[in-house]
Amino acid sequence: MLLKNNIPLSYIFGQIKYELLLVMCYGLSIELAYSYFNIHVTAVSIPITVSSVFGTILSLLLAFRSNQAYDRWWEARMIWGAIVNDSRSWGRQVLTMMENPEKEEIKAFQDRMILRQIAWCYALAKSLRGSDPMPFMREFISNKEYDYIKKFSNKPVALLDLHGKDLQYALRMGWINTFQQVNLDSTLSKFSDSMGKAERIKKTVFPTTYGLYIKSAVWVFILLLPFGLVDLFGFLMVPVLMIVATFFYLIEKTAVQLQDPFENKATDIPVWAISRTIEIDLKEMMHSEDVLIPKPYVAKKFYQL
Repeated sequence: MLLKNNIPLSYIFGQIKYELLLVMCYGLSIELAYSYFNIHVTAVSIPITVSSVFGTILSLLLAFRSNQAYDRWWEARMIWGAIVNDSRSWGRQVLTMMENPEKEEIKAFQDRMILRQIAWCYALAKSLRGSDPMPFMREFISNKEYDYIKKFSNKPVALLDLHGKDLQYALRMGWINTFQQVNLDSTLSKFSDSMGKAERIKKTVFPTTYGLYIKSAVWVFILLLPFGLVDLFGFLMVPVLMIVATFFYLIEKTAVQLQDPFENKATDIPVWAISRTIEIDLKEMMHSEDVLIPKPYVAKKFYQL
């Protein structure tokens, strides 16, 4: 996710540098042909009003596309906001609903459930970005659990399965009653729902033809625009063309980046930083001197992942 401050211009314009180079060469060729070689490419004149109407329509299409892309991005952020809330609820429920928490066996059970939830958050974050979460799991789960989940293709599902098995065990041991087991299982279902929603966004491809049509329309607009500007601005047509093209291309690129919020890009949802926040909160709730509480994630660049 991009942060508020210190976004370098190299990042902003680096997204469209090749497009701007092509536009500059194209604008210069039109201007040179018209002014120096007396090749009147503007003999077939395109009134500036035509470009204005075309530009207005294109602006509305770009705004609509940007809104759709932002809706996908914001839905992903809301999903991870729900994961934060439900993880805190899970930690509170596990720590307060167990009978006789002073017993060593029950305390170990509670710690295992909370650490496994932290592992689930990191596993989901890595899985959504197409990375292997297993190297990060040993810190939070036992070797037996590690061997169990590595058999699954979907590691977060395996961790939720272990949660469910432990809830059955706690009910059988009398550490929780049926009502408490139902409440804890309801929180597990929320984790599963959030995971499914995030995976739906990850696996649902934004309509490529829709993006292609708008991208083509932007190029057609930029290619026609010099014929309406050259008579008005003369040699200044080139910088004016560059400025107009910059805004249109930046809006189009922004929509492309926002539409896929789990792709290891600077505009992604900061799932790793959010998982670190969850880890800190849950470990502090454990009140254990043996548990090392990490520091909050600090972005080293102009974005955080």
